[in-house]
Amino acid sequence: MKIAKKALKLADAFQVRHAGSFRLKDFDPSDIRGFDSKEKADELLQQSVAVLQDLQEKLYAQDQWAVLLIFQAMDAAGKDSLIKHVMSGVNPQACEVSSFKQPSAEELDHDFLWRTTRRLPERGKIGIFNRSYYEEVLVVRVHQDYLEKQHLPPELVTKKIWKERFKDIRNFEEYLTRNGVIIRKFFLHVSKEEQKRRFLARLDEPEKNWKFSEADVHERKYWDDYMNAYEDMIRHTSTPDAPWYVVPADHKWFTHIAVSSAIIQTLEDMDLQLPKVDKVRRKQLDAARQALQKSRD
Repeated sequence: MKIAKKALKLADAFQVRHAGSFRLKDFDPSDIRGFDSKEKADELLQQSVAVLQDLQEKLYAQDQWAVLLIFQAMDAAGKDSLIKHVMSGVNPQACEVSSFKQPSAEELDHDFLWRTTRRLPERGKIGIFNRSYYEEVLVVRVHQDYLEKQHLPPELVTKKIWKERFKDIRNFEEYLTRNGVIIRKFFLHVSKEEQKRRFLARLDEPEKNWKFSEADVHERKYWDDYMNAYEDMIRHTSTPDAPWYVVPADHKWFTHIAVSSAIIQTLEDMDLQLPKVDKVRRKQLDAARQALQKSRD
């Protein structure tokens, strides 16, 4: 497919391939890769949605693989908008979005992977995590008092805990990969200036007031801490089988086509096929056809 080839080239630019030397400052939040027209990008997105719809149908019919898409970002980076636009053509029966906010008391009484493990996609389906277990090495790292609420034995909370969690995540994703779950992870990289502009828009435009939260503004005070946490997280958890994509997010229209490109590339590489009918099943279908043709109703 022509669109898939174009998608392949676009997605490559944002995949983290050499995690050990990864630096967040090497990725520009305002990058648009030469797309000088939002209209052209919107046209490409519509084509991508159609291609994605076709690939998702094959994924569902084949019923062998599952796909897990993870989205992490600072507030106002556009996760909800992206999911809405990029996945607009996907059959809702074969796609499920899970959002993870502040953990409940029950979730805090389990291991840090428990609440997300329960929401993993079935074979043949696409699962979308709007935030994920990566919050455990992001917000919990920036606000380490949250660790006290997790009821961990004190002797387990050491300076090594973040590297230990990185290792646990890598092992978990390796396990999922061996069980037919294809994982792709996206960090929507928005600049601090663009985030401020979007927050002000939520205040200035009445129809966006409901999106505004004072807590989001409070978190801006920890911007540098979050950037350091994101960089360390990506450096330690981007692997060939479960790579991170650092996608520019200052222009939502470009974010949408970049992410859709990566998803299409992933599904194309899986070489999905509709199930083939063997001789035995063909005879059964022919018999069913004859029975229907003979029926009088």
